Amino acid sequence: MQRCVPFVLQKKQLQYNPIHMETLVTPEFNLLKKLHEVVKRTPLEKNELLSERYDAEIFLKREDLQNTRSYKIRGAFNKISKLSLDEHKQGVVCASAGNHAQGVAFTCRRLGILAHIFMPRTTPQQKIAQVNFHGRDWVTVHLHGNTFDECYQQAKIFCEEHQSVFVPPFDDTDIIEGQSSIGLEILEDLQNPDYIVVPIGGGGLAAGIVTALKKNNASCKMIGVEPLGAPSMTEALRAGHPVMLEKIDTFVDGASVKRVGDINFELCKNQLEEVVLVPEGKICSTILKLYNEEAIVLEPAGALSISALDGLKEKIKGKKVVCILSGSNNDITRMEEMKERSLLYEGLKHYFLVNFPQRSGALREFLSQVLGPDDDITWFEYSKKNNREKGPAVIGIEVPCAGQEKRITEAMDKTGFTYEYLNNNQQLFEFLVG
Repeated sequence: MQRCVPFVLQKKQLQYNPIHMETLVTPEFNLLKKLHEVVKRTPLEKNELLSERYDAEIFLKREDLQNTRSYKIRGAFNKISKLSLDEHKQGVVCASAGNHAQGVAFTCRRLGILAHIFMPRTTPQQKIAQVNFHGRDWVTVHLHGNTFDECYQQAKIFCEEHQSVFVPPFDDTDIIEGQSSIGLEILEDLQNPDYIVVPIGGGGLAAGIVTALKKNNASCKMIGVEPLGAPSMTEALRAGHPVMLEKIDTFVDGASVKRVGDINFELCKNQLEEVVLVPEGKICSTILKLYNEEAIVLEPAGALSISALDGLKEKIKGKKVVCILSGSNNDITRMEEMKERSLLYEGLKHYFLVNFPQRSGALREFLSQVLGPDDDITWFEYSKKNNREKGPAVIGIEVPCAGQEKRITEAMDKTGFTYEYLNNNQQLFEFLVG
């Protein structure tokens, strides 16, 4: 049974039984060797379909196949394994949109450490369930706030009140070191890549890749990718320092933060070739396409790097390109929303508020004279609460190819229907796809 509790410290009568701690905290132990006691070395696979599509050699670093289906376990394990035995007994606290939480939960159960994990109330249920699965009785989940930043502040307060050890999701040197293992593996598996395309949320993964590139004097360039609705690194680079965004779109929950980490920004600011912003609808199209074409299941943040390739097509032509697939913790209940966002982005679905004349045959006239033979009404909501001459209806129309809205509006103009085009109405959009 899933456990989500209020902010009360729960004492658990569990046996403290850390494994191999003497080995794990030995400073001279090789990073990859240490991590691979718990962390899977994920494959680096050349993707023939994407390589042909972009006339380049496209390699996928499959962190979606990681033990917790996300790269975040690397940093979490590296951080927690370096804590002293006394710190372990104090327990740990973390804040996460889901993937870091799973890495902490997995590590704490493996090492026998109590953990309190804070997640936004908007976190997909699948991620909450996975945190409880990986942590079992060693973990207590707290849901707080609507964004990562709100739950992060609550987690810090809780940590100070109970004198626990805070395990940050990205702005920490040990976390960055753990994430750098991805870069080290890439450089071991592929000679002289030209570009590494990295999803950016708080910036910990990008900072880790930069660290690996510097350590190995690698000449390849790094391209960051952010969701359009949460451009925290983009705005930081523009300002010359991290800034707090007033509002973000939390749809890409694994990469939607209001502020990048300070350490991460300092490491990345002069090392990023560029940062690409990708619309959320484009990300949804990528997820659906990868599932249909490659049977690869990704979460929104995990699809960021591939989603950016269309905009990088000329730059990467003929090059060796590594795309990091950062995670696959997707909630199947979100698929309808993803399909809707994808259709809207691709121009294949259009919403109109149509005023129907209150006379017999008006709807039949709309169907026969406005819609084309391959158009499909997927949403129809009609309201008649008064004696006015016209009654409004919200109509969603799915079309066979992009650019058909002009044909529909011209047909309505010709037949005398008055209407309002709703696709650009953000509030209505949130109502329809929420």
